[in-house]
Amino acid sequence: MSSTETLMPYDEALERFEPVLGLETHVELGTESKMFCGCSTTFGAPPNTHVCPVCLALPGSLPVANAKAIESTIRIGLALNCSIAEWCRFARKNYFYPDMPKNYQISQYDEPLCTEGYLDVQVEGKTVRVEIERVHLEEDTGKSTHVGGATGRIQGADYSIVDYNRAGIPLVEIVTKPVEGTDRLAPEVARAYVTELRELLRSLGVSDVRMEEGSLRCDVNVSLMPRGSSEWGTRTETKNVNSLRSVERAVRGEIERQAAILADGGRIIQETRHFHEDSGATTSGRSKEEAQDYRYFPEPDLVPIAPDPAWVATLKAELPELPSVRRARLQAEWGVSDLDMAAMHNAGAIELVEATVAAGAPAADARKWWMGELARRANETGTALADLPITPGDVAKVTELVSSGALNDKLARQVLEGVLAGEGTPEAVVESRGLRIVNDEGELSAIIDQVLADNADAADKVRSGKIAAVGALVGGVMKASRGKADAGRARELILEKLGVEG
Repeated sequence: MSSTETLMPYDEALERFEPVLGLETHVELGTESKMFCGCSTTFGAPPNTHVCPVCLALPGSLPVANAKAIESTIRIGLALNCSIAEWCRFARKNYFYPDMPKNYQISQYDEPLCTEGYLDVQVEGKTVRVEIERVHLEEDTGKSTHVGGATGRIQGADYSIVDYNRAGIPLVEIVTKPVEGTDRLAPEVARAYVTELRELLRSLGVSDVRMEEGSLRCDVNVSLMPRGSSEWGTRTETKNVNSLRSVERAVRGEIERQAAILADGGRIIQETRHFHEDSGATTSGRSKEEAQDYRYFPEPDLVPIAPDPAWVATLKAELPELPSVRRARLQAEWGVSDLDMAAMHNAGAIELVEATVAAGAPAADARKWWMGELARRANETGTALADLPITPGDVAKVTELVSSGALNDKLARQVLEGVLAGEGTPEAVVESRGLRIVNDEGELSAIIDQVLADNADAADKVRSGKIAAVGALVGGVMKASRGKADAGRARELILEKLGVEG
C-alpha cells in the first residue's frame, strides 16, 4: 500500500473477506563454503572479495555440489515432517539476474529434495497446522545497491553497484501450501509460523537465521475471497520481508489494502510488492499477471542427488530435540501454565530462563526476574530481552543472594540496575553500592529504637492492641535503613520491644 491507497479497517475487511496465506521462506545455510565452489560465506567481508571463477561464471569453470548443504536441507525436511526424495536433481532457472554473473540460477524445479511436510504453531491457545509443499536447495544471488534517489530502489537511482560475495551461498527455500481458515488471526499465524520455523532452524544448527543480515527472509503471499465463496482471489507477493513484526504487518496491510480495492469494485493485480520497514506500507513491484517462462532444464554440469535411505534414517535419528518438544518438556519441569509458557515464548525468555535454572536458580525465581524487572527494562529501552547486558549467571547469582537473605527484592532490583549499567557482577554492585541487608542485630536494634522514639504515637497504638499500626513503624525502619533492613525481623523486634505478641 502506498500512502495514497485507501485501506479498509481490519475488522470490516474480515467481515467481508476471508484471507488465504502463502509463505515462502529463504534460508541461507551456515556452511563454510558456497553451494558450488569453495568461496567463504562469512558475512560482512569487503565487496567482491569472496569470489572465484565458479561463482563469477568465468568460462570453463564447473560447479561441484556442497555435500554439507545437501545434508542440512535433508535435516530441515525431516524436522518439518517431509518426505525425502530418493532421487532428484538440480535445474537451471533462466531469468534476467543483474546480481548473478552467469545470468541463471542453479535451483531445483519439479524434483525438489523434500516434499509434503507440516509445522504446527500455537496462536491464542489454538494449534494451527501449516502444511509444507516443498523444501528445495538452490544458490543465493548477489546484492545490488542502488545509489541515489529517495527509495533505495532502482527507480530513480543514479547508478547501481553489485557485490557478488553472496552469489552462490547455499539457499534453502521452504514453501507452504495455501493456509486457509485462519480468519482474523492470519497476521498472527504468519508471524507464529516464521517464529517457530526460525527457532527450529536454529535448533538444527543449519543457519544463524539473522533476519537483519538477510540469512532468513520471507515472501508473504496474500489473497482474499468473499465470505461464502470457495474460489481464491488473486494473490500478491510481498518480497523479502526481514523481521517477524514486519511479516505480521505485511499480512495485515495487504488484507486492508486488497479489501478496499475489492469493495470498491476494483480488481487485485497479481504482482510482487515491496515492504517498507519504516512506514509499514507496500509499493508495487513487478507484475506477475503473465506466467514467466524460466525455461527450466536439468543442470548438465551436476549429477543427480540420490540420498541413501539408510543415511537419511541416521540423520532422522540424530535430530536434536525440536523447539516444540523442548517447550513441552520445560513446561512440565517448571510447572507453569500454558499462558505463562506462551508469555515466555513470546518474550523470547525461554532459553534465558532455562540457562538461569542451569546456573542454579529455582525456575520460579528465574521466570520472575526475566519476565518481571528485566522484561520491563527491555521494554523501556526497546531492547530484545536476550540483548540486555546481563547474563543468566548474573540473574542466578541475584536469586541466590535473595534466598540467602543477603538481599530483599527491592535491593535485588537495584543490583540488576547496576549490572545493566555496566557496574560489574552482582557481588561487585552489592559491595560498591552498599546494598547488603542489615543483618546485625545491634545495628537493627539501634535503628528501631530511633524509629520508636520518632513515632511515639504509632508505638502507643501498637501497645494498646492496634497491631496494624506496626506497619508504619516497619516502614520507618525500612526508610531509615534505605531499604536494607530485613522487614520480617524488624517487625519481630518492634513487637518485642513494645511488649506485644504479634
